[in-house]
Amino acid sequence: MELLPHSPADGVYPASADYVHAMEVRGAGRLLYVAGTMGLDPRGVPGSTLAEQLDLIWANLRVILASADMTVDNIVRLTSYLRDASYAEANAEARVAALGGRAVPTTAIVAETLSEDWLVEIEVIAAG
Repeated sequence: MELLPHSPADGVYPASADYVHAMEVRGAGRLLYVAGTMGLDPRGVPGSTLAEQLDLIWANLRVILASADMTVDNIVRLTSYLRDASYAEANAEARVAALGGRAVPTTAIVAETLSEDWLVEIEVIAAG
């Protein structure tokens, strides 16, 4: 599988260091669409802080990806749903760390979650 990031320099606003406008996936035999994943522990209890929930989200995503014989290196698209806009920086830092600095197309949306204890929800698309 080959991943080709696309961030044109002319005619569109510039992408940042941790973001690309588009990701072309060539030669992928499989796609995995992961539902919104929350910062819940295995008992379904949310982490008590934003940092704990972000750690749990990425741990949960790693388990889900591993169930399909994939890793975070297979993620080609990511959407974050933030309960508050003030969570954007911590969310971006956690994403960059989890992806080892690899930039993927990313969208962050501020939304009311189904439970006020759920601070962030992340959905991904992975290819392999």
